[in-house]
Amino acid sequence: MTIHVGIGGWTYEPWRGTFYPPKHPQKRELEYAGEHLTGIEINGTYYGSQKPESFANWAASVPDGFKFSVKASRFTTNRKVLKDGAASVEKFLTQGLTRLGDRLGPIHWQFMATKRFDRDDFAGFLDLLPDTQDGLPLRHAIEVRHESFRDPAFTDLLRERNMAAVYADSDEFPCIDEQTADFTYARLQRSREDVETGYDDKALDHWAKRAKEWAKGGRDVYIFFIAGAKVRNPAAAQALIAKLGK
Repeated sequence: MTIHVGIGGWTYEPWRGTFYPPKHPQKRELEYAGEHLTGIEINGTYYGSQKPESFANWAASVPDGFKFSVKASRFTTNRKVLKDGAASVEKFLTQGLTRLGDRLGPIHWQFMATKRFDRDDFAGFLDLLPDTQDGLPLRHAIEVRHESFRDPAFTDLLRERNMAAVYADSDEFPCIDEQTADFTYARLQRSREDVETGYDDKALDHWAKRAKEWAKGGRDVYIFFIAGAKVRNPAAAQALIAKLGK
């Protein structure tokens, strides 16, 4: 059973003094996050390409067993015709992200809330996503945000390709609560600033129980505290890790 719990990114000014100790060197923030969390969703890749050396440095900053997920470029997902995006998919996957090595977790493909389900176009897009890159196995997590994806045809497409439907715990977007791959990817987005740990104890107990259920049979699980009261997300992740260790 491998459950990775973390946050989105690691550079956020309000975390300095709340998560990171006062006067902690900013250049060592990832190292600190790696010591206290078990995963991070890299979001900067959504907005632009990164240097291969950056991925290598990030991998070297965290301990064995730590996992990064990598958010796919918006230029691959925010398209009118998805299946025509082969060039942008290739550009994203060849920027050097495999320099993360064994720290590489799933690739997170997020679609806009205005994107509706078109079976043929979506199938064509999913077929562009390879199983490996530079000899490294790839896993793909698909996050959709429109009600039209509540369609068995969508989850069937994912199951056929061993791709995960992202579980989104959100007030804004639909939750596709289906296991479609040999791993689970969840994004928890309801943290509250008036709760020191983001989620209260009852909620954290619920997510610890759910994580263990997802992990049955050896399935890897990736849980990220995203959005909501962002300042509380590191505390929420640490609290959940503590509950999972009991």
